[in-house]
Amino acid sequence: MNQSDVYAQSLYPAESNHLVDLETLEKPEVSFLVARHNGTIIGCCALVAAGDGSGEIKRMFVDPKARGMRAGRSLLDAVEQTARDAGLTTVRLETGIYQPEAISLYRRAGYRDIEPFGSYKPDPLSLFMEKIVA
Repeated sequence: MNQSDVYAQSLYPAESNHLVDLETLEKPEVSFLVARHNGTIIGCCALVAAGDGSGEIKRMFVDPKARGMRAGRSLLDAVEQTARDAGLTTVRLETGIYQPEAISLYRRAGYRDIEPFGSYKPDPLSLFMEKIVA
């Protein structure tokens, strides 16, 4: 998580970082997933159920040394399955414009651009996306 924070803070100003803390990730409506390689955690992501049939991906991060190993795609597949298993129909996310690899991953997986959702405000440094997973 610290590595994820440092990475996000190196790319975006504080007002454009929409990070959730560990306390939030411990709530019952949150599923937290990790990707491992040879027993070592190389990536993580969370799915936060919104209570309206949708969930939001938060804290999607893959260690830079592990990128190219398809960990991001594996996490995305797993979080979508977690959403379906929980009866959710839609998965949404916010990502930053300076993360072209993440944006490409989401678009290849079928995510489409949407307007800001939930408590998000328009931000020129953010992209908002969703996918119907039901």
